[in-house]
Amino acid sequence: MIKDDGTVIHFNNPKVQASLSANTFAITGHAETKQLTEMLPGILSQLGADSLSSLRKLAEQFPRQGGWACTSQACDISQAL
Repeated sequence: MIKDDGTVIHFNNPKVQASLSANTFAITGHAETKQLTEMLPGILSQLGADSLSSLRKLAEQFPRQGGWACTSQACDISQAL
């Protein structure tokens, strides 16, 4: 799950439970909070159109915030979006 602050909640071996009648899903397992840049480019193939547009908006904010250095991997990804 990508959060608004640019971090990702990453589950290793998640377990999913669903109640379709209540339209409710629960994901359990060991969760780690990671920086989005740690997860790229591996998660790009798992993102839908909404997530890609959110990722693009997030990438556009980084240069304005200062203190963020563009690594070659991060630059390649932002240019690909």
